[in-house]
Amino acid sequence: MKYIISKLAFWLIGWKVVASKEIIEKAKNTVTVAAPHTSNFDTFLALAAFWQMKLPMKFLIKDFYTKWYFFGLFTWLGGIGVNRSQHNNLVDLSAKLLKNDKINLIISPEGTRSRTNKWKSGFYYIAKKACVDISLGFVDYKNKRTGVVKIITPTTLEETKAELTDFYKDIHGRYPEKFNPNIS
Repeated sequence: MKYIISKLAFWLIGWKVVASKEIIEKAKNTVTVAAPHTSNFDTFLALAAFWQMKLPMKFLIKDFYTKWYFFGLFTWLGGIGVNRSQHNNLVDLSAKLLKNDKINLIISPEGTRSRTNKWKSGFYYIAKKACVDISLGFVDYKNKRTGVVKIITPTTLEETKAELTDFYKDIHGRYPEKFNPNIS
């Protein structure tokens, strides 16, 4: 059902998913970096892309969105509620989820929809702890495309961030001024 919904929605808005069968196969059970994240609409485009690629996924979200008054919508979409006021060991919890459930864990390392000078590095530590690769997901508003086109194996944090900087430098968010492609 999600596949059909996403295909229809993308057809109506003129977007396309970019991902080869080989990349989709390799992307199974990875940490997926989702960038740029400059709008709430990015989330729905990314989820629809994963539905079209038929990749099982989950994503971390403020626990507010997984409360009863949303009638389970965000949980159905794949959201895992996180209480950010508590000190949870999200790296350990996320790594355990990847090892046990064999899913893609979508992370937006910018941590906000506003411009930031530095990306959070949890995605890197989760991938290292779970011994999985990092798939590079994107939402490119300029070209109306989204998907996963590259998989990397995390090396050092600096080398991994340099590789991400190179990949995302030509990707355009909905609000380009809110995206910092220099991932330091």
